[in-house]
Amino acid sequence: MSNSADSSDEATKAPGRSPGLRPVRLLTAAVFALAGLIFFTSFNTAKGTNIRTDASLLKLSDLIQERSHKNGLLDEANGALREEVDALAERDNGSSEAEEAKLDALEKDAGTKKLKGEAVSVTLTDAPPGATAKLPGYPEPLPNDLVIHQQDLQAVVNALWKGGAKGIRVMDQRLISTSAVRCVGNTLILQGRVYSPPYKVTAVGEPEKLRQALAASPEIQNYMLYVNAYGLGWKVDEHRAMTLPGYSGTVDLHYAKPVE
Repeated sequence: MSNSADSSDEATKAPGRSPGLRPVRLLTAAVFALAGLIFFTSFNTAKGTNIRTDASLLKLSDLIQERSHKNGLLDEANGALREEVDALAERDNGSSEAEEAKLDALEKDAGTKKLKGEAVSVTLTDAPPGATAKLPGYPEPLPNDLVIHQQDLQAVVNALWKGGAKGIRVMDQRLISTSAVRCVGNTLILQGRVYSPPYKVTAVGEPEKLRQALAASPEIQNYMLYVNAYGLGWKVDEHRAMTLPGYSGTVDLHYAKPVE
C-alpha cells in the first residue's frame, strides 16, 4: 500500500505538469497586456503621426480660413458661369431694346453688374498694440476700445448709402440688398467669407456728397472720438475712376419653415 501511495505522489509531480500561476505573475501579465492595448490604440488613432503636434490636425481658425478661401473660389467660378449664361441669353433672347434697357437697369440696381465711376474709399484699422490714451482727460482704453466693431463698419456703409452711393464694395465683395455685415470678435464675416482688419469700404458716387454724409453721421462722429483718443485707424481716399465687381454669389433666399 505504501508503495502505491508513493507512486501516486511521484506521478503528481512528474515532469510536464507546470505548477499553477501565482497572483503576482497574473498581475504582471495583465499590466503588459494593458500597456500593449494602450500602445495599439494610440497608434491606430495617430495613424503614424504625432498626435500632439502634427500640423494636419487643423485648429478651428485654420478650418475657418480654409473654408473662407474655398468659398471665394466658388464665388469666382459662379461669377464666370453667370457671365457665360448672360452672354448666351443676350444672343438668343429676341427681346426689344426697351426690354433690354429695363433689364440692364434692374441688374445695376441688384448689384449683379460691374459699376464704374468716381468713388470714395474708407479704411478702418485696429489701434496699435499697447495703445494708451493720447488726449488728457480720457481714461485708459479697454480691449474693446481698440478694435473695429460691427457697428463701426455698418455706420460707414449706412452713411455711404445715405450719401447717394450707386454701389458699395466691402473688402473684395459687392453688397446687395440681402448682404449682412457681421463681426465675430475682431473678424468680419461677409457672405460666407472671413476677413481681418484693416477693413476697406468703397462706394461709387459723387465724392463730395459721400464725404459730407460720412462727416454728418452721428455714429461716425462717435467713432472719431476713439480715433483721436486711442489711435483707431481712419482713412478716406477719393478715386477718379473705380470699377466695382458685380455680385457673383447666390441670390436664393433661405428661410425657416414650421414643422407640420
